[in-house]
Amino acid sequence: MDSSSGGTLLGKNDLGQSPVATTVGHMVSLWIVYDVTDQESFNNVKQWLSEIDRYASDSVNKLLVGNKCDLTANKVVSYETAKAFADEIGIPFMETSAKDSTNVEQAFMAMAAAIKDRMASQPAMNNARPPTVEIRGQPVAQNSGCCSS
Repeated sequence: MDSSSGGTLLGKNDLGQSPVATTVGHMVSLWIVYDVTDQESFNNVKQWLSEIDRYASDSVNKLLVGNKCDLTANKVVSYETAKAFADEIGIPFMETSAKDSTNVEQAFMAMAAAIKDRMASQPAMNNARPPTVEIRGQPVAQNSGCCSS
């Protein structure tokens, strides 16, 4: 699903089943979300990242997210396995629970900080002028007294 803030949250039903070129082409951030209780969703992460690398800008910020970490009894993808994979490909990783809000705010804050850092480190565009506003109007005559007609 697209976000109005320039980010996209992609999950197991989004990639591999629909064209992603129009989804990720101009995104600022991408969240690759898998279900920690579903080995197949984690196995699909490589395919999703391949699609993202094919269509997304090189400068897009990525975050690998293992969701449903609250379901510890049903967990099949360990934190260590996912973290090692994320480290291997060079993207940040967090486990979250949308149900109980574990690490949800932290994930958004981490992504926002990464985007801010990347944007601050980009060189200014040559010949870029700051936006300007031109105001055109007629002078308003001032009367000498207060509330004069």
